[in-house]
Amino acid sequence: MKKFNIRKVLDGLTAASSSSSAAAPPGTRENDVIQETLQSEHFQLCKTVRHGFPHQPSSMAFDPVQKILAVGTQSGALRLFGRAGVECYCQHESGAAVIQLQFLINEGALVSALADDSIHLWNLRQKLPAILHSLKFNRERITYCHLPFQSKWLYIGTERGNIHIVNVESFTLSGYVIMWNKAIELSTKTHPGPVVHISDNPMDEGKLLIGFECGIVVLWDLKCKKADYRYNYDEAIHSVAWHHEGKQFVCSHSDGTLTTWNVRAPAKPAQTITPHGKQPKDGKKPEPCKPILKVEYKTTRAGDPFMVLSGGLSYDTVGRRACLTVMHGKSTAVLEMDYPIVDFLTLCETPYPNDFQEPYAVVVLLEKDLVVIDLGQIGYPIFENPYPLTIHESPVTCCEYFADCPAELIPALYSVGSRQKRQGYSKKEWPISGGNWGQGTQSYPEIIITGHADGSIKFWDASALMLQVLYKLKTAKVFERARGKEEKPSTDIVEEDPFAIQTLSWCPESRMLCVAGVSAHVIIYRFSKQEVTTEVVQLLEVRMQCELSDVESPDPGGEQTPTLPTPGASSSPQESEPPSQPSTGSNSSDGPRDNIPCLQVRSSPLKQSPGYQVELVVQLVWVSGEPPQQITSLAVNSSYGLVVFGNSNGLAVVDYLQNTLLLNMGTTELYSPSDPYQRQPRSPRKTRQPSGALCDSNDGSNASEDRCKSPTSARMSRKISSPTEQKPDLDAKDNSFSRSRSSSVTSIDRESREAISAFHFCESFPRKTDGLVSPSLLVGTTQGSVLLVALSLPPGGDQRLQQPVGISSCGTLVRLKGGVLTMALLDAAGALLPPSYESWYDPNASDEEKEKSRRRRPASPPSSQEGQDSQYAVVCSEKQAKVVAMPSQTCIKHNITESSFVLRADVVQMGGTNCIACFCANGHIMTLSLPSLRPLLDVNYLPLTDMRIARTFCFSNLGQALYLTSPTEIQRITYSQETCDNLQEMLSELFTPVETPEAPNRGFFKGLFGGGAQSLDREDLFGETAAGKASRSLAQHIPGPGGMEGMKGAASGVVGELARARIALDERGQKLGELEERTAAMMASADSFSKHAHDMMLKYKDKKWYQL
Repeated sequence: MKKFNIRKVLDGLTAASSSSSAAAPPGTRENDVIQETLQSEHFQLCKTVRHGFPHQPSSMAFDPVQKILAVGTQSGALRLFGRAGVECYCQHESGAAVIQLQFLINEGALVSALADDSIHLWNLRQKLPAILHSLKFNRERITYCHLPFQSKWLYIGTERGNIHIVNVESFTLSGYVIMWNKAIELSTKTHPGPVVHISDNPMDEGKLLIGFECGIVVLWDLKCKKADYRYNYDEAIHSVAWHHEGKQFVCSHSDGTLTTWNVRAPAKPAQTITPHGKQPKDGKKPEPCKPILKVEYKTTRAGDPFMVLSGGLSYDTVGRRACLTVMHGKSTAVLEMDYPIVDFLTLCETPYPNDFQEPYAVVVLLEKDLVVIDLGQIGYPIFENPYPLTIHESPVTCCEYFADCPAELIPALYSVGSRQKRQGYSKKEWPISGGNWGQGTQSYPEIIITGHADGSIKFWDASALMLQVLYKLKTAKVFERARGKEEKPSTDIVEEDPFAIQTLSWCPESRMLCVAGVSAHVIIYRFSKQEVTTEVVQLLEVRMQCELSDVESPDPGGEQTPTLPTPGASSSPQESEPPSQPSTGSNSSDGPRDNIPCLQVRSSPLKQSPGYQVELVVQLVWVSGEPPQQITSLAVNSSYGLVVFGNSNGLAVVDYLQNTLLLNMGTTELYSPSDPYQRQPRSPRKTRQPSGALCDSNDGSNASEDRCKSPTSARMSRKISSPTEQKPDLDAKDNSFSRSRSSSVTSIDRESREAISAFHFCESFPRKTDGLVSPSLLVGTTQGSVLLVALSLPPGGDQRLQQPVGISSCGTLVRLKGGVLTMALLDAAGALLPPSYESWYDPNASDEEKEKSRRRRPASPPSSQEGQDSQYAVVCSEKQAKVVAMPSQTCIKHNITESSFVLRADVVQMGGTNCIACFCANGHIMTLSLPSLRPLLDVNYLPLTDMRIARTFCFSNLGQALYLTSPTEIQRITYSQETCDNLQEMLSELFTPVETPEAPNRGFFKGLFGGGAQSLDREDLFGETAAGKASRSLAQHIPGPGGMEGMKGAASGVVGELARARIALDERGQKLGELEERTAAMMASADSFSKHAHDMMLKYKDKKWYQL
């Protein structure tokens, strides 16, 4: 166990010598020692689960016995779904698109065909599916695959029009090949095109139906190796479907027609229909329609058959959404979809193709959704989807992860979210119901919050490796919506998605939520279980500007007020005049826009459902033609009743209990006059972006960056600048340069400005001389400064609502390379000191209930004895991490990265203690111990390929982390060795032992007269003895990696793939043994016959014929 004496280390370091990394020597005095229990062996990085809709889906398959759905994507991913909570993700190494999937029904295996002309056999009998075999075609392109039910021979159609046959047990090619020139008529002069369909006759396995793209369909006799019938049609074929009796089949064509053919009448179709074509009165052919991409033909015992098709709409329906058409008897239902259709499957009661199909649902895979339609109810309602596939309903703009949060939160959010559910779903159970949940030992609650481009916020229950939406909050309801393009306000600072969520701050204990949007607005929400109607939304407008005059001479005085929508609201501490009415900013064409917010808060009463309800809206306004800067950092503290936010202009502190603006100042004003790090305005240099942006933030101007010094504080005398009352002498000062600068210079200057990048509320020592902790605010900037702000809070109760909150800047605490990303506080024992909070109470409850629950969390502030540090501030930037002893303000540091920069850093709890977790732009994930900053983990995990990952990556407690791996999917990972070890138990099982349904009864007469299904011994036809060996150059066999890692899962299955292979070998060996015995018996018999014949020959050799 590593022991770390931080006091001894820090006492021995001066401000000048602390620039070198300090290794932590073991402590000598036992009472000074902080024992660090985390070691490198406690960390391991691995992916756990992937949630959300498969990005860019390309194919789909369903196992009707196991009731498992598989979806393949254009990036080679495979997603498998069972009952709610049963999901699995795997990936083909090549990354080629999955063009087709085929289940080995009820075998726990799946065949995938890829666009790189490879086929793979997946073992689904283990929790993490693995590839058992692969076959890579070298000379031909794969276009279609077909695996008959309960067959081990897979038919593969190619672009050249040939059909090859693969044994799925050994993944070897048969020597049996159906060549295109043998299948079509010899008189045909042109190539028939690629194979687009293969299926065997439901009633005769020896007859194979082959569809070529050009419109030719061939019924091939496998035994006789010849074509029985050929069916010709002028239009290209897209799909073919059989009637279960095997006497008819239907083809869908590129001109929007469906042709029905009798098997024994190849001359012309028995019926030709154009489902969406307009029928001309003069008997001519209907107008051509769009291609029918797929058709399925499903029969029922009791009524008319179902014909389900996608596409086929008439060409005059321009702009109409994609449709699925369900034809049943004389009725035709056209079901509009929200997105284009990728594929669909009709779910049937039986897996046998030669029985009545009895369809009960249609699974429709769309480009961005999965819809299941109930065929058994009038109107074809859809099933309520239990999977978390709506992550991308609006693009995700930010993400936060809270592991081990209060237990009562999930039920509370679920109870208010359950009222938001849509009505009109099918009353039946979700039909994709296979698999079993994992037996996870993880019992702590986990919540994921996603912010979206349309201003919505979703709360997700992420406990036990599952994901379920709990509650959705629409922040855009607070604002007026533009009714048309001509009414679109010209004050927008973003062209689209003006309500998009930029960042959020959530206090799980008090349930306070604070949201910052891209239109420079902040909304503060409280959680209530009761519905309420807000007559007027509380509004505070803030004028944030950063000008030269602000730095040189702060406004000395003047009675100014924040803008409040209602008179009589509590006033700011510096105010002496009553609050003014809302401003009517100037937006005329002859002058610059001034005092105008980007969005218009709604003026009509706002009905607020149970859940999160608006407490206060804060908006930044335009200043002299300059738009407000987007908010880069945000924090809320329920115990203090304060919200603080910052941008490239500075920071503002809002008291949401009094609805007042307490502080609004530029970043440079936070530095005290004697501060060595004070930044005077200067010419623009290298562009600085807020933390999280992809730029290298090492600016090289850090000569004194490690001097950990805090000057004495200077009490703020600056007044709040109000949007309504501007002092006339502001413009008269030496400010003309600032006003007359061109917009391009202004924008460059704005980019190079020091922005606020992080906040942390805490109870700490704002000054070196302090002996007791007091409410404080740590402020981090993009230039690497950490500044301390002291907060003076009035007593609780009514005094808190009437007396002002005092704020004073205490100068710089520490300076780092790169922008500050995160800050935290440890106590003398190295335990995390979370910000104080107020327990949740319902704001709409009675006063008695409020008083019962409104008890501030009891805090035991550690006092500092003379010469002893009792707290440690932890700060992490884009380049470094530092631990600063408080109040002495001595520090140690660790350089995290030189060549790259940190995108996300969090101080997290793990294994009963704490560490810093970092994600770098070069893809490395690292953890550092606290407080000694020892490297514990450094894994090159994920090279940054997309800004989405940088924007959404976040760490949480107990070794959990996540990011958006695609626009539609969340990838969860763990960096905990314990979670990795238990992952097998926690994951869900896809395969469950289920008996295959009995085959349909042939009936007495069919059995007597041979009218039932004809079986075929495919082994005799396709085996090596009959068909010979295939050409070695045609395809290459690749053993899968599922060998050893798949053994655990395969062993737990009823019959693993290896066991099945062994059984097959045993059976074959047994047959060979029997054959050998019979051969031996025949040879013995032959020997005996030969001996007798020889004896007879000798006996009669010398005798004449008449002596016989």
